[in-house]
Amino acid sequence: MSLLLPTFSAERGLAAVAKHTLVTLVKAFPTAGATAAGATAATGATGATADYDALIVISPNYPSAAAAAAAGTTPATSAPFPAPVEFVKADLDAARVIDAAVGSTEVTVVASEKAFGKRLLFASTGPLSRDYDDVRRYADAADRAIKRAVKAGARRPAITVVPYQSTKSVTDDATHDRYTQHVEVALLGALAASYVPLEARESENEANNFGLKVLELGWLPLEANRVADPQRLVSYVNAVEAGRILARDIGGSDPERAAPPLATEHICGSLKSAANVKCTVIADQSVLAKEYPLLTAVGRASQCVERHRPRVIELEYVPAGEIKETLLLVGKGITYDTGGADLKVGGAMAGMHRDKCGAAAIAGLFRTISLLQPKGVAVIAKLAMVRNSIGADAYVSDEIIRARSGARVRIGNTDAEGRMVMADLLCHMKEIAPSHTNPFLFTIATLTGHAYRAYGPYAAVMDNGPANRANVHGRLFDAGNVWGDPFEVSTLRREDFDFVAPKNAAEDVVQANTQPSVNTPRGHQYPGAFLVVASGLDKHGLDSTQPIAYSHLDIAGAAAMPPLLPTASPLVTLAAAFIAPRL
Repeated sequence: MSLLLPTFSAERGLAAVAKHTLVTLVKAFPTAGATAAGATAATGATGATADYDALIVISPNYPSAAAAAAAGTTPATSAPFPAPVEFVKADLDAARVIDAAVGSTEVTVVASEKAFGKRLLFASTGPLSRDYDDVRRYADAADRAIKRAVKAGARRPAITVVPYQSTKSVTDDATHDRYTQHVEVALLGALAASYVPLEARESENEANNFGLKVLELGWLPLEANRVADPQRLVSYVNAVEAGRILARDIGGSDPERAAPPLATEHICGSLKSAANVKCTVIADQSVLAKEYPLLTAVGRASQCVERHRPRVIELEYVPAGEIKETLLLVGKGITYDTGGADLKVGGAMAGMHRDKCGAAAIAGLFRTISLLQPKGVAVIAKLAMVRNSIGADAYVSDEIIRARSGARVRIGNTDAEGRMVMADLLCHMKEIAPSHTNPFLFTIATLTGHAYRAYGPYAAVMDNGPANRANVHGRLFDAGNVWGDPFEVSTLRREDFDFVAPKNAAEDVVQANTQPSVNTPRGHQYPGAFLVVASGLDKHGLDSTQPIAYSHLDIAGAAAMPPLLPTASPLVTLAAAFIAPRL
C-alpha cells in the first residue's frame, strides 16, 4: 500500500496570509453619554473599516490593592488616565469594590457605557521602574488582554496604550529610555496573540474566517503617547507583522507542509509581487553539489525523496538611489533535523521542524522590507532549505569534505548540520562582499542547544573583529532592548578557534566534537569560529588588508519550541536596527 501525502496549494496558503489580522488606526471615539456600538475606525493600512466591539486599555497606572497598600497609596491617589480614556479609572474603582484583583496582572473585564461594544478590558503592565523591568511588560499585557477579549466574545477590539509615567522628570529618569517604543511593542504583542498557525488557517473554510481569533485590531492613539504620525506608526507595525506572519508560517509549519520545495514555493510566492525584491531558486542538485558541497553533504540522504530535496533561495532587495550599507544574510533552513547518522533519540527529535526559523526570519524580513521600501540599504540573502535525513547515503562522522572555500572539513557529528549548510553560503557572501557598499555579513540560525542553556529565551550575537569595531552587537543589543526582542552579547575567543583547529595533516578544520553542545564548554561560541574558518573569513579579520564585518546570531532560545508558537525573532530587532533608520 502506497503512502498518500496531502497536497498543498500555494494560492490557498497566500490567501490565508492575506486574511490575517493587521492593525487599523482608530480615529473616532465615543464621547461621554454616546453609544459606543456605532463607533468606527478610520481607514487603516488594510483599507478596511470596522465597528469595534471592545476597548483594551494597557496601562501601568492602576495598581492592585496589594501594590497600592505596599506603596502607601489608595485607588483615589493612583495616577489618572489620560484623555479620552479618563473614564477608565471610575469604572475600575467601581469594579474594585467587589474584586480585589483589579489592577493585578490578571485582565479585568467590566461593562462600560463609554467603551466600544460596552466592553472594557484593563490589562496592567505591572511595575516598570525596577532595574530588571523592560518594555516586554507591555507586550505581555497585550497578549493577556487579547486572549481574554476573545474569551469575552470580542473579535474587533481596539487597544490603547498608556505610557510609563515617573514621579521624576523625564530628563532625570533614564527608565523612560526603555519605553520609547511602548506603543509599537504593545501592538506587536497583541498581534502575536492574534496569530493562528498556517495549517489551522488553511484547514478552515471562509465561513470560519480561516480560524482567525481576531478579525480586526484597532489602535486608539493618546496624546500622551507623543506619536507625531500615528498612521506612519501603524504602517510600520503592519509591515513588521506581515513579515512575522511569513516567518512564523515557515518556521512553525510541519516537516511536510514546509519541506524544502514547498517552503521555497511559499516564500517566493509571498514575495512575488514585492517591489524591488528579486527571488531566485537553485533547485538543480548538480549545481548545488558544485557550488555548495557542505550543504549537499547534509542533503544526501534526502535525495531519494523528491519532495525533500534541498533548495537554496536567493533574495535581493535593491533600493532606488545611493546605497550606504549592504546586509548579506545567510539563513539556516533545516526543514527537519533527524540528526542524520548521529540520530536524535529518546524523544530529542520532536520539535525539530523549528530548525528552519533562521531562514524563516530572513524571509519575513524581506516581506517587511518590501512593504517599507527603505532607502540607502541593500539586502541580499541566501537561505539553505535542507532536510537532514537518515538513510543509506547519509553523510557520517569522520568524512573529510572540501568546502567551497577549499578548506578540508572533518565531520565530527552529523547533528551539527546547521553550520554545514551555512558555511558555503557564507563563503559565497564573503566573495561578493567587496563589490558591495559597506557590507555586513550575518548567519542566523537555531544552531545550538547551548545558546538556550546559556541565555534562555534570548538570541546571542557574536561579532568577528571588524563587526565588533563597527559595533554591530551594540546596534542589535540596543534595538532589541527598546523593541522587546532582546539580544545577549557573546564573544568569539581564542579557545573557540583552538577547538576547531586541525588535529592532523588530513584536515583544515574540525566541524564538531562528538558531544551535544549543551555538554560542551563554549558550545555555542565555537560553532561561530567554525563558520569563520570554514568560510575563509578568518583571512578577513582586523589584521587583513580587506577586513569584512561578520556577525553570527544563534537564535535557538529566542525562536521558541513547541508547544509555544514561533516568535519570528530576530526580525523585529533587525528591522529596528537596520531598516527603520533608513525610512
